[in-house]
Amino acid sequence: MTTTVRRALLLLVLTPILYVLAGAPQAASAHTELVSSSPKDGAELKKVPGHLTLTFDEAVDLADVRVLTMGGDRLPVSRTPDGGADAVRVALPAREHGELAVMWSVVDAEDGHASSGRISLTIGAPAASTGAEEAATTAPSPSVHKALVAARWAGYLALALFVGGLAFVVLLWPRGADEPRSRGLLVLAWAVGLSATVASIGLQGAYGTLGGLRDALRPVTYADLLATEPGVVLAARALLWVLAAVVLGALLQGGARTSRSPGWRVGALAVTFGLLRTTGMTGHSSEGAEPTWGAVADFVHLLGASLWIGGLAVLALAVLPRRRARELAVVVPGYSRLAAVSVTGIVGAGLVLAWQVVGSYDALLHTSYGHLLLLKTGVLGAVLLAAFASRQWVRTRLDLAVLLRGDAATVRPFGYSVAVETGLVLVVLAVTSLLVTADPGR
Repeated sequence: MTTTVRRALLLLVLTPILYVLAGAPQAASAHTELVSSSPKDGAELKKVPGHLTLTFDEAVDLADVRVLTMGGDRLPVSRTPDGGADAVRVALPAREHGELAVMWSVVDAEDGHASSGRISLTIGAPAASTGAEEAATTAPSPSVHKALVAARWAGYLALALFVGGLAFVVLLWPRGADEPRSRGLLVLAWAVGLSATVASIGLQGAYGTLGGLRDALRPVTYADLLATEPGVVLAARALLWVLAAVVLGALLQGGARTSRSPGWRVGALAVTFGLLRTTGMTGHSSEGAEPTWGAVADFVHLLGASLWIGGLAVLALAVLPRRRARELAVVVPGYSRLAAVSVTGIVGAGLVLAWQVVGSYDALLHTSYGHLLLLKTGVLGAVLLAAFASRQWVRTRLDLAVLLRGDAATVRPFGYSVAVETGLVLVVLAVTSLLVTADPGR
């Protein structure tokens, strides 16, 4: 077993242990949902009650609950005098007759997913409806949802390029710290990662409050979200990206010598550990019967994907264009072995996550989350076929490419295979972004 493979295996084994020692998340159910309301939805009343009581299936924070009239006015929310942490009281506006409708939304404290609905009460004689209230939406804005998915896609890609790129330079190609292409890729990954995280804070706030894209730019949206648990996680991730600038700056200044420094490697490992953990904390990994193992599996899944995807990008964009025989002879086989270890971790952790989050074959086959998961699995299968073609080239054609000093015609098939693999990986990340905002539907 080579030194590179031993290091990768040690990393995959130690990180879950460190994760558990650092504190695994507590058990969590699926997304927060409304259990009942008093008065009930559709109730016919002689006069407006003083308040409306909403009871959820788990404890909620008042800051996470938002109730609006159909005109967009926010209603005061407080704790019920004799209720538990799962119930809230809503002060209702006065109305003599007609329909009184309110929209409620609640943000799940674990992953920031927004659940919402509409409650209508008939006061006295029903008034004729103009249709304006019926047109009011009780779901997050589609444009905000699409923007949030795009921001998360960019965040996943940036994380993979940054973490995997650093690992590639440290484990396989220290000289890459002085190569302009690999340096530029790491700087771009850092900039996109920080920008996507900051954008996600505003978009997550607008998503949870059923707002529009303009609301995602308002300071009050950021302030409100940062007072919640998902907001704290996103803020921590943003701060870790700031710390990552220190790690990256040291590498850009010191080059290959810094990449071999034990002190710098410890700092890089700490930052990447934090980035991976905070990314996993906004997903569905903690839902299910065994949230601790789900969180560990999610961490291994993210780590394996980052080592594979980030390394693939550096290989395609920085190593192959140089076509230097000695580098190809050392770097390509090393990455092939590292990728094999990473894919093994991805598949194993993915199976644990699928069972943890989906829970049954019926949910896999009959829910939108299950369908997205099957789509991701199918595309991942195509990626693995392209990866197998690349590995076959390494086994059968690498020696010839080295002998011919990186001849372009000899290396070209490997480059095509890597390009196809990279393109399909982008599709996998897009489906992953959709999965994070989808309801598992257990």
